[in-house]
Amino acid sequence: MKRVLIAFVIVIFLSAVTFAVFQIDPMVADAEVLKQGSSGDLVKKVQTKLKNWGYYSGSVDGIYGPKTVSAVKYFQRKNGLTQDGIVGAKTAAAMGITLSSSSTSTTSSGGNYSSGDSYLLAKCIYAEARGEPYTGQVAVGAVILNRVRSSKFPNTISGVIYQPYAFTCVADGQINLTPDANAKKAAQDALNGWDPTNGCLYYYNPATATSSWIWSRTVMLSIGKHNFAL
Repeated sequence: MKRVLIAFVIVIFLSAVTFAVFQIDPMVADAEVLKQGSSGDLVKKVQTKLKNWGYYSGSVDGIYGPKTVSAVKYFQRKNGLTQDGIVGAKTAAAMGITLSSSSTSTTSSGGNYSSGDSYLLAKCIYAEARGEPYTGQVAVGAVILNRVRSSKFPNTISGVIYQPYAFTCVADGQINLTPDANAKKAAQDALNGWDPTNGCLYYYNPATATSSWIWSRTVMLSIGKHNFAL
């Protein structure tokens, strides 16, 4: 009987040791990484940062595909990180991003804007900037969205675009032109958070601008033929 009891105690002890050795730390199990196949808002944030820094040329669509993997590897190489194409703790910290358990969840793109908002934004981009570089087209869309978020302007895309005297394309009727695929893509990138202007509220072509007031604004950068200003 004593031997059976001793054997039972040994079995329990060994089971406990085995469990302790092989149990996965909950913090490790719950640790999130962004990798190929991930999707959601944090992926958009990664793509936006990489795009703004010149590492990424794809769409800000919230889908962690091969182009995002390549861009992450490029970023990692330039920043002395392990080049695995995965945004783990160290890479996220270098990007200024906090990973959370919701990082891989799928979310709808474009925030709370409707397909009608996206199409109107594309129309304005096409009318105002169809001859501009793609980044410049996204920048025009970003300016419109920055105005929507600013207390100085109407709080809807249509309100901003159709605000009296705000956009030449509304005054001359070019807003009614049908946007091309590039303009639609630029609108979606802007809606997904890409802002090449870093918050600018105005843009103008210095070769054609006639308003003395617009020249008083602080120019932050130029893309193509447009100056972008605060």
